[in-house]
Amino acid sequence: MKFAELPTPCFVVDESLLEKNLQILKGVRERAGCKILLAQKAFSAFALYPLISRYLDGATASGLFEARLGREHFRGENHVFCAAYKDGEFDEIASICGHVVFNSLGQLRKFKGRALARGAQVGLRVNPQFSTQQGHAIYDPCAPGSRLGVVAENLRADDLQGVSGLHFHTLCQQNSDDLEKTLEAVVEKFGKYFPQIKWINFGGGHHITREDYDIERLVRCVKNIREKFNLEVYLEPGEAVALNAGFLKAKVLDIVSNEIDIALLDASAACHMPDVLEMPYRPPLLNSGNPGEKPFNYRLAGATCLAGDVIGDYSFDTKLNIGDELVFADMAIYSMVKTNTFNGMPLPSIAVKKIGGDCEIIKTFGYSDFKNRLS
Repeated sequence: MKFAELPTPCFVVDESLLEKNLQILKGVRERAGCKILLAQKAFSAFALYPLISRYLDGATASGLFEARLGREHFRGENHVFCAAYKDGEFDEIASICGHVVFNSLGQLRKFKGRALARGAQVGLRVNPQFSTQQGHAIYDPCAPGSRLGVVAENLRADDLQGVSGLHFHTLCQQNSDDLEKTLEAVVEKFGKYFPQIKWINFGGGHHITREDYDIERLVRCVKNIREKFNLEVYLEPGEAVALNAGFLKAKVLDIVSNEIDIALLDASAACHMPDVLEMPYRPPLLNSGNPGEKPFNYRLAGATCLAGDVIGDYSFDTKLNIGDELVFADMAIYSMVKTNTFNGMPLPSIAVKKIGGDCEIIKTFGYSDFKNRLS
């Protein structure tokens, strides 16, 4: 099947673009001497785990279901961090994850013994209280009042008995200069505990595969921590693994006019690309321009009843017509993992564009997928 023959709406992951990212990450692993994990919260298309696991060291989860997925489909290490573990799920989590990271001292005290009894290494998330975010507080784990990580004033050396590593995650789509500054704060506030631990996890948010990312600085940062403190270093990017490696193919269902021409699509911001509303951001669209850049301007929107189900404003060289197909780019990350069936909207199919160029549909959805989520 060729790309043009795929149904709409449909997510398409391009294997060649995915492998390009993986080769960059493999280069970082080898040069810096660190381990890199796939953060499944950003990309969980497990049909591609065999390819990803050839390049990365393992996967990391945010709870039981992702931990199961990593254990079942990903060759390598299986890590988990959860802001709060459920009592009834914890023993299974600790049995299938080699590293279990806790968010609070209370959870550490409650579950540490059970984790160690099942052979898991125990980690603790710390909060350096050093913000590098600009304008997106919802994505800032170091914002005042954050629930994520233990702050330095609440931590004592005795708290780390039985703890093998520390974990911090403060970045979101950022370059390595922000990591470098963050590491200074981490060392200043928590460096005195480094002799007690074996590893440190720099978390995610590293946009390593972005064109302007400073890989040399990242390598220096990792090497400095490894060599100065004799610690094993983990990175767990999600976006960097599949950045710019996926697409969402959609079709124009109708065109209405109200001060501006509005094209209603069978793809929805609310249902199929919710980060457009949460971030917010305007997703890239192939063969389009910014408003006013090209002769014909349209607002692209979903067909749900949500008034704000708007993808963005774009311009085109020619008029749009009902039945035209549009292709949004960078739709592999935080897209498939966040889809929902609000309004009974069908979920997009999932396809893979093979390295040879052909496409294969690996998952389709129907009425039962909507119905089975309800009661």
